[in-house]
Amino acid sequence: MDTRKKLAEMQEDEMSLNITSSSAQERKNTPVYHGVLMYFPDAIREVAKCSHAGNNQHHSDKPLHWDRSKSGDELDALTRHLLEAGSTDTDGVKHSAKVAWRALANLQKELESEGKAPLSKYNKL
Repeated sequence: MDTRKKLAEMQEDEMSLNITSSSAQERKNTPVYHGVLMYFPDAIREVAKCSHAGNNQHHSDKPLHWDRSKSGDELDALTRHLLEAGSTDTDGVKHSAKVAWRALANLQKELESEGKAPLSKYNKL
């Protein structure tokens, strides 16, 4: 299915992506679909491939999840991959996708430590 068509179908579910927002206005000021997914659909797909490759590397026998015991140095790893930006890693994943993944991981942890985000059921401590 075409990425943009798939994203358009997700628009109806946008509100469920903002489950931590406390008010209707706050949810409207957090446009996950229009403000992120529609801007960067192909980049988001590359980050998803990165997640899949990482899961296969560490837990090929388990469903997709973020095993935090396997990654704790987000900023160091981000920087290592940033030095290789524009090229592809030995596992076939673009270094820039790994930079983006590590940036998202770091931001997620920051939000959680500030009490602004719950631990996702897809993450394992």
